[in-house]
Amino acid sequence: MRIGILTGGGDVPGLNPAIKAVVNRAAANGWEVIGIRRGWAGLLNYNLDDPEGSKECVETLTPANVRTIDRYGGTHLHTSRTHPGRVKEAGMPAFLQGKFAYQGEKLLADCTPHVLRVLEHLGIDTLIPIGGDDTLSYGVRMHQEGVRVIAIPKTMDNDVFGTDYCIGFSTAVTRSVEFINALRTPAGSHERIAVVELFGRNSGETALISAYLSDADRVLISEVPFDIERVSRLIIEDREANPSHYAVLVVSEGASMLGGQVIEYGQEDAYGHKKLGGIGQIVGEAVKKITGVDVVNQQLAYLMRAGAPDSLDRMVASSYGTLAVQQLEKGRNGVMVALQNGVYTTVLVDTCIKGVKRVDVPDLYDTEIYRPRFTHLVGKPMFLY
Repeated sequence: MRIGILTGGGDVPGLNPAIKAVVNRAAANGWEVIGIRRGWAGLLNYNLDDPEGSKECVETLTPANVRTIDRYGGTHLHTSRTHPGRVKEAGMPAFLQGKFAYQGEKLLADCTPHVLRVLEHLGIDTLIPIGGDDTLSYGVRMHQEGVRVIAIPKTMDNDVFGTDYCIGFSTAVTRSVEFINALRTPAGSHERIAVVELFGRNSGETALISAYLSDADRVLISEVPFDIERVSRLIIEDREANPSHYAVLVVSEGASMLGGQVIEYGQEDAYGHKKLGGIGQIVGEAVKKITGVDVVNQQLAYLMRAGAPDSLDRMVASSYGTLAVQQLEKGRNGVMVALQNGVYTTVLVDTCIKGVKRVDVPDLYDTEIYRPRFTHLVGKPMFLY
């Protein structure tokens, strides 16, 4: 068997342990693993008429050359947000220009036939994509086209539908808690309000759990539009009640004011997403204007997913990689590895596109005072959502 493995979308700590586990388990079976570089872009940009010039798109992976990668964050294979089924003219490789028609309002081309030919040329009979719902959605397309697929979920937002846990979530929360608590020093020294913006496009789980564990005063999540007047009143009350005369407000990047819009900028990526970021700055400026108190504004951004994985992400990632290859040993494919109710399992690979995973607001969040509120914990998964 020849397995192709790739990582797509945003990098997170834990990708390398997953890659290493796949390679080691596959090698024990005498199977070959081909690393596809830069996510789906590696297959899109592979020129069948110039295999020699396309060597940078793929890499043979062996236990020897992945021996130490699990000690580091990021992804050994690099990544991109490429979707071969939705290619804009600007992203079309030169050698494919004129071979696929641009269709629809956004003028996108479906280069899937080329990807299938590349897989056949490389002799790859099984794909293991590691990614969030965007990356895995094209994995579903590959499965529908007849390719053997075993998917592995990752995203620091922990929002892939069908699993309680995605690679990268624990480390993102760990980093966030560390930095939120570190920011108490300048906020307290200057008696200010710290506004900390965390990643989280559609799901506010990372912000909610980070705020809960760091005991932040208030948190604004993606799922619930907020009243800036009420937020300002509450956060100034928190500051006045604190003997050190400061307060901490955590904001998810996908949060929005009542009647406002999510703050986006730049060009849409292949999955139709613009970059997020800036709501923390807007909130900080509004809070300062309303309260008259100076604000420490901090956007954690990529620091949340920088560096090596913590022990939980290392354990889950390694287990997911091993579980993926175990499915192939059993002759199974068309599944996504997952954690449900604290138990490793698998679900159908298209599960990730059949729903959305968001914070359970009634059970976990007080929309009146913008704080975590756990109405009950019995029956909730370990990671809460």
